[in-house]
Amino acid sequence: MSFCSIVEIAGEVRAGRVTARAVTEATLSRIARLDGGINAFTAVTAERALAAAEAVDADLAAGRPVGPLAGAPFAVKNLFDLEGLPTLAGSKIRRDAAPPTHDATLVRRLAAAGGILVGALNMDEFAYGFVTENAHDGPVHNPHDPTRIAGGSSGGSAAAVAAGLVPLTLGSDTNGSIRIPASLCGVYGLKPTYGRLSRQGVFPFVESLDHVGPFARSIQDLALAYDVLQGPDPQGDAICVREADPLAQRLDALAEQPLRVGVLDGWFQQGAFPEVLAALDRVAQALGAKGLVTLPGAQAARAAAFTLTGFEGGELHLKDLAARAMDYDPAVRDRLLAGALLPEGVHRAAQRYRTVFRDEVAKAFERYDVLLAPSSVCPAPPIGQATMEMDGVPVSVRKNLGAFTQPISYIGLPVVAAPVNRPGLLPIGVQIIAPPWREDLAFAAAARLQRDGVLAAHPPKGV
Repeated sequence: MSFCSIVEIAGEVRAGRVTARAVTEATLSRIARLDGGINAFTAVTAERALAAAEAVDADLAAGRPVGPLAGAPFAVKNLFDLEGLPTLAGSKIRRDAAPPTHDATLVRRLAAAGGILVGALNMDEFAYGFVTENAHDGPVHNPHDPTRIAGGSSGGSAAAVAAGLVPLTLGSDTNGSIRIPASLCGVYGLKPTYGRLSRQGVFPFVESLDHVGPFARSIQDLALAYDVLQGPDPQGDAICVREADPLAQRLDALAEQPLRVGVLDGWFQQGAFPEVLAALDRVAQALGAKGLVTLPGAQAARAAAFTLTGFEGGELHLKDLAARAMDYDPAVRDRLLAGALLPEGVHRAAQRYRTVFRDEVAKAFERYDVLLAPSSVCPAPPIGQATMEMDGVPVSVRKNLGAFTQPISYIGLPVVAAPVNRPGLLPIGVQIIAPPWREDLAFAAAARLQRDGVLAAHPPKGV
């Protein structure tokens, strides 16, 4: 059987055609065999995984109910709390931190649904980056070309799914850290509405921008994981509104739903590589997109997101920067120090502009159900490449991979990051953007595109 789908795995385990332990052993074996060339994992929780798998098998043997993820392996970015493991957040200074005594809420929810945690995943230090070239744990290699980056900061999460090491992972997205690696690795990712999923037990970066969400290889798996992850959390975020009906059960109906589709232009296409624009156009045509949409102020929104990131990140780390500055990745340290020097008034202005930009976007959603934009400006650059050309001008790779994602997370919109079907070529993804709390519309578009063969996760090597 395939070990690349949580829907398939759970169905096979529940039917008794394979045991959860057998799936877990195969997963651990594949990680041991392949991750040395990818560097997605920073910890493998083999003992815990095998014990959890045996518990699922025991429940099935005794006729007790098992959850919708029965026996499906998953792993999480190493900024999610895992009981007994230090929460590294990609850093050196947290290597000796006291291990948490409880898992993060979303980890507990996946485990309660029968999912089997197999480990923690590599990331940019403190989630401040788009490349996952971690100074302490080494770079994550793109499974489709190991000389190239996996994207970041959830690079390990995307690469682990892209390589078929696990069918499901969790990551975080502040400025594009789910959408960028999903695009560069050719898998699906979900950045839900700001506040939709609990952040309890997740090491923070920028409180006003941080989102958490899943990666998967199909829209069905993404929807099932999203259904399991939802719900209010008395210990964490206060909103966490649940969808009225599970999305996984109505994807076929959603795929038939009429949609008004617009394509973002202006800022959202400026400097994009030709193959990125070609992929976007293919998706737009398949959905019958009817118009181009310009969002006034998108560049200013991106600048405001940069400001919030530096200021809040610098403030969060100020004590550690004063005591242990040289233990930070230099590329992260310098940006945090610069952010810590920003005056309070600049932060207030960056927050105030949200209302202006949110109103502009709301006008667009009066005419369209979903908006399309590239996820990244280019396919995956080589590891270590410092600059790239946008419109003929050399620019920083690290600073500009998120040019098209930052304005969207600035106002907390839900996005399905979707891989365009490009067999044999480097992956490219698109953002399917919906109004606040309308993840169902983004899933509807993605389900239709996947059904019609326009979207597909790139196949992992060595399956």
